[in-house]
Amino acid sequence: MKKAKQTRKTAPHHAHMRHAARTVDAGGKAPLYVVRRSRIHGNGVYAARRIRKGTRIVEYLGDRISHEQADARYEAKGQDDGHTFLFVASDDVVIDAGVNGNEARFINHSCDPNCETVIEDERVFIEAIRTIRPGEELGYEYGLTWESTDDPDELAHYACRCGADRCRGTMLDRLPLDEKRRRAARRKAARRKLARAKAKTRTEGKAARKTAAK
Repeated sequence: MKKAKQTRKTAPHHAHMRHAARTVDAGGKAPLYVVRRSRIHGNGVYAARRIRKGTRIVEYLGDRISHEQADARYEAKGQDDGHTFLFVASDDVVIDAGVNGNEARFINHSCDPNCETVIEDERVFIEAIRTIRPGEELGYEYGLTWESTDDPDELAHYACRCGADRCRGTMLDRLPLDEKRRRAARRKAARRKLARAKAKTRTEGKAARKTAAK
């Protein structure tokens, strides 16, 4: 299996934090969140106060690189341990929060998320999709892209520990990339077949009308 790469976010590696990171909202109020140890994995990001649905909490920052640079950078890591900070912002830009990243990289995956990612002009933001209580850990669906594999050791790198009642057991997207490509190809072929059938029907209809007019 190729290294899982995020169309939204790649599985984060949680380095040790020397102090809690905090962000104050635009209104100058108390911090929206703090970073501390997580029951899910490594460090996590927690609501420091009530966060309303629709609040833009933090931007996902880091080194802005090409897909080619991202592939080369993480191939150089050697063994795939599931720990990267890659976030695909567009067909041209990948954000690597492992370099010049901020606290957003510590937000863990959740199968029952309270946040979502929003991409605007190749920038990535984390927004609340419901009201979040003080002390609640922030989380969103990573949707890691991957290639098919039957290797349990590789799949284990991306096991989910969010503890949600409807946990899927993995941070990987529901379908591997190769299966998505096959399904997309089948849909494209079906659309072409339908278009040819419609064109044939129109041609036959015109011919029939010409014959009837004679």
